[in-house]
Amino acid sequence: MYLLLAAHQDGAAIQRISPSGKPTADPRLVSRGELPGVVRELESQRPRWVWNRAQDWYPGLLAEGVEMDRCHDLSLCGAILANSAITAHTEFARNAEKLIQDDDTVPPRTLLPPPPPVEQDALFDDVAPAGAGLTELRTEFAAQQAAVAEVESPEKQRLQLLLAAESACGIIAVEMQFAGVPWREELHEQILRDVLGPRPPLGHRPPALESLCNELRQILKSPTLNPDSPQDLMRALHRNGIEVKSTRQWELQQSNHPAIPPLLAYKKLSRLHTANGWAWLDAWVRGGRFHPEYVVGGVVSGRWASRGGGALQIPRNIRAAVHADPGHKLIVADASQLEPRVLVALAQDTKMAEAARDKDLYAGIAAQGFGGDRQKAKVALLGAIYGATTGESGRLMPQLARTYPRAVGYVEQAAREGEAGRTVTTRLGRSSPAPSVGWLRSQQSTTAEEQRRADNLARSRGRFTRNFVVQGSAAEWAACWLAELRRRLRALRAEGLPSGELVFFLHDEVMVHAPDEAVDACVMAIQESANAAKELMFGPIPVEFPVSIAVVDSYDKAK
Repeated sequence: MYLLLAAHQDGAAIQRISPSGKPTADPRLVSRGELPGVVRELESQRPRWVWNRAQDWYPGLLAEGVEMDRCHDLSLCGAILANSAITAHTEFARNAEKLIQDDDTVPPRTLLPPPPPVEQDALFDDVAPAGAGLTELRTEFAAQQAAVAEVESPEKQRLQLLLAAESACGIIAVEMQFAGVPWREELHEQILRDVLGPRPPLGHRPPALESLCNELRQILKSPTLNPDSPQDLMRALHRNGIEVKSTRQWELQQSNHPAIPPLLAYKKLSRLHTANGWAWLDAWVRGGRFHPEYVVGGVVSGRWASRGGGALQIPRNIRAAVHADPGHKLIVADASQLEPRVLVALAQDTKMAEAARDKDLYAGIAAQGFGGDRQKAKVALLGAIYGATTGESGRLMPQLARTYPRAVGYVEQAAREGEAGRTVTTRLGRSSPAPSVGWLRSQQSTTAEEQRRADNLARSRGRFTRNFVVQGSAAEWAACWLAELRRRLRALRAEGLPSGELVFFLHDEVMVHAPDEAVDACVMAIQESANAAKELMFGPIPVEFPVSIAVVDSYDKAK
């Protein structure tokens, strides 16, 4: 059963629709106060809710204690269908707004995040006439379903899986933001005091930074130096004969000037103070929980991003603050060597699949073709995936290609497609953006200098598409893993058994916060969900996707 949920001037409008988007009943108009109770009642029928975005509705419903099982997220699914090569022939794709590159010289990396979700209290303050919201959403859903119907099998089944997993992730992202990462504020503050000193007044540097600043001013003979100003810092460095072109760490380390050690120390502490200092703690942690906002599909490959709080970049030196509640554990699960294993599955490389049977894929590859040298095997394989084909990677690539021609050939073909200005597509159906007009224009070069620039741009795009097929497919596996894990955790609760809750996700890593008595069941659910994700993505293939699991009190103990 599909239920359409749209804003209405008196609250919300709910309408039952067919799988093709046609209405099968009159709209039910519900006031804002009645909505949680009505949704809770309808959830017993296990509908698939159809809405524009989970962020528009689900946070307010969760606050009222209402959990939802399934949805079709029109915004997330529409972005996939508009840009997928699989649906390029459909009317939906022809009429949809395309993902456009805004930089003519480099491949795209991220999408602009969507606008902030509508405040729940103001959700109904500015709405369209009765029924207009439903009509628009129903038309969009019907167009999306029609586009999927035009796709031939087996691509259709894969695309349907992708849309379902992406929609499930929309729900999961809201639930994780609502639940929050368990966070000990007092431990975080102690870490800051130990490293930076006491909390300074607003607008002042912490003592450790102030001391380093004064040291830099003395060494560089610049009494008013502001190390936080790149322009001011560059001028001071140049005046002292430190001829660097930037203040990046790798470039600064090439100089042996006495100012470099305190400058690097200042930059490291400044990053901590700026990214995860007291102001961050005040803004993002409340009630013992860190509440970031995730952006599902925020990267063109399908990886998640975050809108605020740096959820995807919790630095190691404050991970001790991520601490389980009393009587609970953090279960941190990491999909080991995910992208290389995804490449094995994509390429159907039988010999590399043999190497992947053990938990350490790199060691297996080393034993087959690199004389047991694990580091060389790792450098070669990651070079193939990421396009690092010069230096050590380039030297090792011929050996890798001789040993695993199917795997190397798979990413090489993706690179050639990108260099030629074509798109590539992941296992389930997400396609890379088409090149910009500027990129295409650059390839119509006439002079030798223009040709060199065009060749560089083509190779750059080839590196992007080479990695896109692997990273994007790995993101799809992770989405299936997340969705399946959520389903299993909910099933435990439905059976009256103790269960945990998903609280954190980072590309190939999940964190579950669980009571002590639920740890074993949650660990099993994590492992079984990883196996299920492989089956959903690739079928019964002889490639394992092992998951490393750590049961800990605090995040810093996980690795």
